[in-house]
Formats: sequence, C-alpha cells, structure tokens
Amino acid sequence: MGNLSIPESVQKLQTALQAKAKENSSFRFYALYDKIHREDVLQFAYLRCKSNGGAAGVDEQEFDDIESYGREQWLRELAQELREKKYQPQAVRRVFIPKRGGTGRRPLGIPSIRDRTVQMATVLVLGPIFEADLPPEQHAYRPERNALSAVKQVYKLLKTGHTKVIDADLAAYLERSSHYPQVVDCASKRSG
Repeated sequence: MGNLSIPESVQKLQTALQAKAKENSSFRFYALYDKIHREDVLQFAYLRCKSNGGAAGVDEQEFDDIESYGREQWLRELAQELREKKYQPQAVRRVFIPKRGGTGRRPLGIPSIRDRTVQMATVLVLGPIFEADLPPEQHAYRPERNALSAVKQVYKLLKTGHTKVIDADLAAYLERSSHYPQVVDCASKRSG
C-alpha cells in the first residue's frame, strides 16, 4: 500500500462493516454492491492500484492514459457502469514470466486497470467483513500479512518446541528461500 493512507470515509465504512460482522457472526450482508461504486471507495481503490504499478491488461490502457483522459471522469464513468449494473470484466492478459533460478516460466494473468480497480474496491468493502471471522494464525489474503510473515511465525513456533504445521501451503515459497534455511531444510526433510 506504500504511504497511501486510507481516507477517513473509507475507514469509517470498513470499521462499521467489521463491527457489524463481529457483533453477530450469523448476520448476512445483502446490500453491499452500492458500497463498491462509492466515489471515495473507487478513488482509493484506483490510487492503491496505481501505487502497485503493473502492466496494461488486454485493453492496453496504462495509468498515464487514464491520467491524460482525466482520472475523475474515468472513475465517474466506471461508477456509472457499476451503478447501472452494466460493468463487465474484460479478459485477462496472459503472459509468462521466468521462475526464480531459471527453472522455467510461470503464467501470470494481468487484468485491466479498470478491472483491478473494481477488484480492489470489492476487497476494500468485503475485506473487513471476512477479517472479522479469521483466526489470528491465518495469513493468506490479509492486510499486513503475507507468505513471509507466515514463514516467520512457523519458524518461531518450530524454535519454541511446536512440531506440527496444519494446512500451510508454503512449498513454492520455500523453494529458494535464503532467509530461513532451517525452515527449508525442515520442509525438504518432511517432503522427502
């Protein structure tokens, strides 16, 4: 996320959604679509996507193109498509990038900036709701957590006498890890 701070209006929305989810775990949110096309949510979603950079999707539109066209106009048009339920995601551009260590190539899908913005807006709205139910040890797809934080937690637990890891999908991440050779050794001994 870089040094982007979440706008206060988006924070208030997220706090309210998470509070409702925590208050009543059986509560079902039926009307969230209108939150995704809110001006503040779309604006922040776009800025998050822009801060992440990335290549153009199948439409070949880049951030500079959007800025030249007029970001506010572009976002208004996207919001209108969403409001009118006319939004349709575009195809994902498929490229192949080299794997670390030169062991082949892996596929990578690159959505258009338009689709990335809508996806990010959806995450901004749905994330706090799902976050309310996740156990603290779960790391996937969570703010401030990633594969490295999961590896650090596993390593710390291994050093303190814990011997089991339940449902940890770390194989690809640990293939070439230089930060935690002990964990790699442990993982390769167990899989062999």
